[in-house]
Amino acid sequence: MYIDTHCHLSFEDYDNIDLVIKENKDNNINTMIISGCTRDSILESLDLVNKYNDLYLTIGYHPSEARTITDDDLLLLEKQITSNSRVVGVGEIGLDYHYGKDDIDLQKQLFRSQMKLAEKLKLPVVIHSRDATRDTIDILKEYPNVSGTIHCFNGSLETAKIYISMGYKLGIGGVITFKNCHLSDVVLAVGLDNLVLETDAPYLTPVPFRGKINSSKYIPYIAKKVADTLNVSIDEVARVTSSNAKSLFDLKHFL
Repeated sequence: MYIDTHCHLSFEDYDNIDLVIKENKDNNINTMIISGCTRDSILESLDLVNKYNDLYLTIGYHPSEARTITDDDLLLLEKQITSNSRVVGVGEIGLDYHYGKDDIDLQKQLFRSQMKLAEKLKLPVVIHSRDATRDTIDILKEYPNVSGTIHCFNGSLETAKIYISMGYKLGIGGVITFKNCHLSDVVLAVGLDNLVLETDAPYLTPVPFRGKINSSKYIPYIAKKVADTLNVSIDEVARVTSSNAKSLFDLKHFL
């Protein structure tokens, strides 16, 4: 059994959610943790987890939302988390400087507010960090009692070791299958115990399906690349990464 620890599921991207769920089961992906990271996607995701037993949820405001999120939004976020037992984490949250730093202070403020919420609720976080590694690490160090995953990790081995030393797992997705990607070297160095699998569907579709909409059903292709890199069986990758996800997101009482 595989667990997709981070994906997005929306009627905007998929015409038939029932079919998506069926195809996932057919490919041995029995559990997905979907992410709601805007006002609208949080509401849609909450509706979906109430309908489908195979879904769990992390919710939190993406750094791209920093200009618009109010204190009232954060109060509502806490209420949404505490009122639904299938919410298993806060995220994706973090920093994104890819398009500039005009809102850097607002991003940091929003990031810290949600880290404080995760700390208060004793929940893991899903961290989005793009072109912001140093600031991300510095803020995470302010919350030593919080752990989680580094979503779509694609950094250096040095950075990976820093995250791991703070108790975070690396989210490994389709990027590892891309040509000339260095991520296999990092995976080889840190080993399975520090990894979880994710797709970030509908984005970052793995080889050989690049150009198509991504889906959790492609997790086995990511797992195969990890297995080949570590010279272990694909079943071992499924077993260890699923165990990591169950422990981190406290899924054992569900599954």
